[in-house]
Amino acid sequence: MAAKENDKGLTEKVVSEAEELPKTIVRRLVKEKLSQLSSDSDISVLRDSLQAFSESARIFIHYLSATANDICKESNRQIINAEDVFKALEEIEFQEFIGPLRASLEEFRQKNAAKKAASLGSSKTKDTNEKAKRKEQPAKGEGRKKRREVEKNDDNEV
Repeated sequence: MAAKENDKGLTEKVVSEAEELPKTIVRRLVKEKLSQLSSDSDISVLRDSLQAFSESARIFIHYLSATANDICKESNRQIINAEDVFKALEEIEFQEFIGPLRASLEEFRQKNAAKKAASLGSSKTKDTNEKAKRKEQPAKGEGRKKRREVEKNDDNEV
């Protein structure tokens, strides 16, 4: 993040595009949440408001990840795990997020396990089919040998 001075002499923070959250996702999340809280189905959100939501979320993510990183380093590890994030949420006093986050993480893990199991099942079927095809086809070198033999026979006949 860099700082630049605007035309009024005030310093503004300039966030690189890599650090910005995708605007369409922020807009969708904000509109979904606001529509849940309001009876009005068509809610307009000003661009400045979306920018404020995006910047707030970005700062929260940085703060949470820095705290989780500190917890990880205190445990003499280099890789942040889910428990580090839960402890960080507690440390920065956002305990109310821990329950829903644990439930979401468990659901995510179950879906991944199901996908992995399905993938392993389909890959076993593919392996069986590939083995059957290999039995039907000559080995890699055999095709060339047969061609050479045919070519030699053709040369001898002439």
